[in-house]
Amino acid sequence: MERDPARLAGVHVLADDDPRWPHDPVALARAACAGGAAGVQLRAKHATDAEALRLAEAIRPLARQAGVLFFVNDRFDLALAAGADGVHLGQADLPPARLPREVRERLWVGRSTHTEEQARRARDEDVDYVAFGPVFGTRSKESDYSARGLDRLARVAGLVAPRPLVAIGGIERGHAAELRRAGAAGIAVISAVAGAEDPEAATRALVEAFADAPVRTARA
Repeated sequence: MERDPARLAGVHVLADDDPRWPHDPVALARAACAGGAAGVQLRAKHATDAEALRLAEAIRPLARQAGVLFFVNDRFDLALAAGADGVHLGQADLPPARLPREVRERLWVGRSTHTEEQARRARDEDVDYVAFGPVFGTRSKESDYSARGLDRLARVAGLVAPRPLVAIGGIERGHAAELRRAGAAGIAVISAVAGAEDPEAATRALVEAFADAPVRTARA
């Protein structure tokens, strides 16, 4: 399947099922689609498999109608069952190389990384994009890693090129310009949208800020 990496550029909203958020994952996904997100990722850490599948099946038509890429976090089987566009794999998940060929042909695959060594390994894996973070401190989810910072993000963007790099971790609207200057093709957010009173407006503000930010020019 031919995939255009340009579709990954922009804002990716994680539709998280953490009960602390005032909006459920389907509402978050609907708001993200209406707000112009490039991608929506279901992150269902508190749901059973059956519940996660129901959430994914509810989100899929919303994303399809809006032309937004829909990913399922961690689980390629749930992504396939729900008809999602892709799966996002963490370092503790099934390695991309172990995905059956027919699965890889059907799904976009993203890979989380937190160190330069992990990014180097991801560069050699069969993935469509690499996520890196946490760039800033984050309270949205537990992490074994401290804030990575913009300089390290810029180095990783160079390491994984030409694959798109998606920045994640503690990202707010005011970070958009510096992240894009550092080489991020996209940004992934949880609390900036999930914790907002109006998640659609929050998504739209992030989309506009990132789109208006200058792209990093090539360095000598």
